[in-house]
Amino acid sequence: MSAQAQMRAMLDQLMGTSRDEHVWLPQISNLECVGFYVAGDTTRQRIKFSDDRVCKSHLLNCCPHDVLSGTRMDLGECLKVHDLALRADYEIASKDQDFFFELDAMDHLQSFIADCDRRTEVAKKRLAETQEEISAEVAAKAERVHELNEEIGKLLAKVEQLGADGNVEESQKVMDEVEKARVKKREAEEVYRNSMPASSFQQQKLRVCEVCSAYLGLHDNDRRLADHFGGKLHLGFIEIREKLEELRRIVADKQEKRNQERLKRREEREREEREKLRRSRSHSKHTKRYISLQTRNAISDASLLQAGIFCICLALLI
Repeated sequence: MSAQAQMRAMLDQLMGTSRDEHVWLPQISNLECVGFYVAGDTTRQRIKFSDDRVCKSHLLNCCPHDVLSGTRMDLGECLKVHDLALRADYEIASKDQDFFFELDAMDHLQSFIADCDRRTEVAKKRLAETQEEISAEVAAKAERVHELNEEIGKLLAKVEQLGADGNVEESQKVMDEVEKARVKKREAEEVYRNSMPASSFQQQKLRVCEVCSAYLGLHDNDRRLADHFGGKLHLGFIEIREKLEELRRIVADKQEKRNQERLKRREEREREEREKLRRSRSHSKHTKRYISLQTRNAISDASLLQAGIFCICLALLI
């Protein structure tokens, strides 16, 4: 990327699409071809971050197409729109309104991780078919060596990162842990070696990484282990998996909050309805009392009228 392109990307990320007034998409029938352009041409249609064609995972900075770019599992360009300016627009707008894009991103990452896990299971079955069968006891000993390999690889990757950050003292402490793990590994290898014929031990026993589905060898050296566990592919998958767990928590919390708000509104409606019913019954009761009183008064008035008429008739007869 040229210096000018880098500067444009930085400005887009900081200022959003308002820097260039509008963001545009070409008016084409095939929506998968989402070439992205900025401003100037009035024949292009405007697009906002809420558009269905915009990658919501990109807006949340977790699209696998971005995270795994440049690795051996590079997915190529995403079929949806990616642009830092739109992400900046979303980050500004999301401070005042919740767009619930976490659900879209969660579904995207769940589908991607599910595919990765299926590939891992297929790779495991393939290894089980091609590698020499060993007893459960020997397999457990081999698994112990693999576990120590993984521990050493992660520690070495951490050492390199601490060294790159200039944290020499902490890096040395982690290196001491590496040496302890190496001693344990040598002991585990010796136990494993003594449990099977020498010819079988020399065969490269492979294992599938549970995180990124890459193959790991039982006899891989420290450099190979550090390259794997500190590599962009493995760290990228860790980032994606951790982001997926974070999105699940966020979505669950938001759903719980919405359910509570919905329950609160329902309780308020029920309370209002009960109050209306109480008022209606009270009004009906007063109305009945009024009618009863008026009826008694009418009957009383009628009785007096009848008595008066009787007295008049009696007087006329006399």
